[in-house]
Amino acid sequence: MEVTRQPTQERAIFLRNLTTTTEQYTMQQKLSLEDIEWKTVAKRDLAPTFKAYDNKQAQMILDLEMYIPAHHVARVIDEMIEAIPDQQLFAHYTGGGRSSYHPKMMLKVILYGYSQKVYSCRGIEKLLRENIPAMWLAAMQQPDFRTLNDFRGVRLKSLMDELFETMIQKLIADHYITMENYFLDGTKIEANAGKYSFVWKKSTLRFEEKLKEKVQATLAHIHTLTQQEASEYAAAEPDEFPAKLEKAAVVLEEKVEELTEQIAAATGSEERKSLRKERSVLKQPLKQIREDFLPRFTKYEQQKACFGDRNSYSKTDSDATFMRMKEDHMKNGQLKPGYNVQMATENQFILFYSLHQRPTDTRCFIPHMEQLAASSLPFPKTVVADADYGSEENYLYAMGEEKEPRFDFLIPYGNYMKEKTRRYKKDIRHASNWTYDEHDDRFICPNGRYVRFKKYQMKKNASGLEQSFKIYECEDCSGCPFKASCTKAKGNRKVHWNTVWEELKAKAKKALEDDEKSAIYALRKVEVESVFGHIKGNRSFRRFSLRGQDKVHTEFGIVALAHNLLKVAGIRLTAFLKKRQHKKSWAENITLFHPTFYFGDLLDSPFFLGCRYSSMCEQSDNSSASASRPRSTSTPRR
Repeated sequence: MEVTRQPTQERAIFLRNLTTTTEQYTMQQKLSLEDIEWKTVAKRDLAPTFKAYDNKQAQMILDLEMYIPAHHVARVIDEMIEAIPDQQLFAHYTGGGRSSYHPKMMLKVILYGYSQKVYSCRGIEKLLRENIPAMWLAAMQQPDFRTLNDFRGVRLKSLMDELFETMIQKLIADHYITMENYFLDGTKIEANAGKYSFVWKKSTLRFEEKLKEKVQATLAHIHTLTQQEASEYAAAEPDEFPAKLEKAAVVLEEKVEELTEQIAAATGSEERKSLRKERSVLKQPLKQIREDFLPRFTKYEQQKACFGDRNSYSKTDSDATFMRMKEDHMKNGQLKPGYNVQMATENQFILFYSLHQRPTDTRCFIPHMEQLAASSLPFPKTVVADADYGSEENYLYAMGEEKEPRFDFLIPYGNYMKEKTRRYKKDIRHASNWTYDEHDDRFICPNGRYVRFKKYQMKKNASGLEQSFKIYECEDCSGCPFKASCTKAKGNRKVHWNTVWEELKAKAKKALEDDEKSAIYALRKVEVESVFGHIKGNRSFRRFSLRGQDKVHTEFGIVALAHNLLKVAGIRLTAFLKKRQHKKSWAENITLFHPTFYFGDLLDSPFFLGCRYSSMCEQSDNSSASASRPRSTSTPRR
């Protein structure tokens, strides 16, 4: 349906000669809808038209780079990898043989695959055939998945730490990070291992004890069979069982050979039958020693060496430890094989990372900081972490042995939040709520009785740290009305007071309650927790593809590099959008104020009024001439 406007004669003349002044534009907006006549016109029959399409026609792309935006992550990857000196990468290659793919190309392709949530080498190989940015980064080369996997698992294993430190140094030079505030936290990522391939340390020790009991009985039985020959092996120490069994097996083998020779020399059937029966009695414990006892002792020794200070490991990936994961689809607290990834961030960039076999974050703090100190990266000024890292051992490490501390720390201890509650402050079980007399070195309990110092006592915690405690004991708790709510001991109440720990807690509390430092600590959740969300949630990296701690360390390094490159690409995209929005808003402002700027002051000028008057005169002459002509009924062309 088409619409034809038929305004009145006078207004038609005015609209045809309408100028671009502000006043005339306002008059045009005031035209009433009552002057518009709607008329139905027959529509012409038009054939549909389409743009030319023929996918069988030969086509050619002369330049892949023209299809990649300026702020694309592929360009960031290309820029970062090209900044690495060639000698740094070539040092990990030996000369000779067939020409290898260029390490920069392989790095770019793998990093781009991880940035696109493609973590398998077969998937990256598919990207090289179908994805335009991947084709551009590879310069149309197509290494197969075996070559990619060999580069990722073998070549990068010796190169990753140096490569990651080079990238962090470049981010510092480009002013993305400063390494001043070091936000540290840990997360557990599942290993590439079977969920039910566990080996428990307690079970291994229990099985070994049962085996030793069985071996002891077998050695006594061998002593009975061989009389004097094996008598020296009957009484064996538990740690000497494998050697004793080996000697007993040698004695049994010699005895079996003698019986075999006697059987061959015997002439009577009854004699041979008796010798064979005697030989079979000796063969049974010999077979048990060779095929059962000695292999099991060897297996248990290997398992104990693999455990180290761990309580479990996986048969599929012996470096993985069974830990409690947040992703518990069975809702039963199932343990899964995994690694504890310790990671630090600033401005949501990953500054440093380390992988550990211990499930708790407390005992991973010092090894992580030692690895950071051994690297070429600058040491941070302030370390910010949650209460999982707040232990006496970690505080002492931060303080250092010298007068000046290694670094400032914002790490709350375990009961920091609980001590702020009103319920804790009114609980008389805690000696920190009692009155302390520093002069006499004694506490005064809520009942007004003295709790005097008795002795010093040294204790060793689970990590091996020796702690010094001062033991205080109440003078008399008999008849105390608060004893039931104060202690469960039958005798007098004793207080174990760790002076060093209390001083360290006071220092940590003072730092956390400072206004400036508390604002820094409040950024912890925004910093490191959001990075974990991006890696595990947005990019779905919840399980490693490689096995072994060294290879897993390399793989998470690729994940960390891809995250940092995506972060740089996001910052550049944000800057690009802001710049384009600023240009758009500036152009809109110029267009909006353009008529007022040029014509606002000229509307009332004599020259402008004269022009308007002569234009109105022409309009009146034209309208009188057009009134004598007949009106056309055809549809005007738009």
